[in-house]
Amino acid sequence: MIADQQTTADYDTLLRTSLPIGGSVLQRRLAGAAIELFYAHGVVATSVRDITSACGLTPGALYNHFSSKEELLYVLVRDIHVQVDEAMAVALEAAGPDPVDRLSSIVRFLVAHTAGYKKQSRFANREFTVLTGARMQAIRAIRRGMRDRLAGVLLDGAKQGVFCLIGGNDQRSAALCSGTVLNMCVHISEWTLEHYPDGIGDLQDRYVAMARRLAGAPR
Repeated sequence: MIADQQTTADYDTLLRTSLPIGGSVLQRRLAGAAIELFYAHGVVATSVRDITSACGLTPGALYNHFSSKEELLYVLVRDIHVQVDEAMAVALEAAGPDPVDRLSSIVRFLVAHTAGYKKQSRFANREFTVLTGARMQAIRAIRRGMRDRLAGVLLDGAKQGVFCLIGGNDQRSAALCSGTVLNMCVHISEWTLEHYPDGIGDLQDRYVAMARRLAGAPR
């Protein structure tokens, strides 16, 4: 339990880092207002004037720190993904060598993030689709890296005989299972957690049990 608490504290610290990472005080004010507005109304419906007005600034203030609303969107989405990727690595490292523990640790972290940081999670997973070109490719690369990290855990477990993946214990099946588990966890932020009768710990237990079943772990 002490190890679990330490791991939670470690990745919670990463997730609580102000956005954008390494940003100035004013950049963080603009970022905080943007996340609230993007979450509530979406990127397309939110103007530069909306963001700066929420900070008590004129529209020109944003352009002193970001070249456009689109750059602000990209920086926020990128930094949220970077935080999640780094925290996921912390959770995995602390889990030890057992594949079931490693899978469980990743799922517990993802549930804690999507349930505990609902606005950031929902905003980043919805609005990244507005990005185009190299910016979109950069976000997809981070997301692919997280999927591949979890797929590696599943494949290692399958090779050890701990998991029995649907479709066969190969890379393709591991990637499919990884994508399913990640999507399952990410979409927690899409439903109304305020009315969920139990806490995040209960969600973590349930999602870990579902992930283990998907991976074909023994009960």
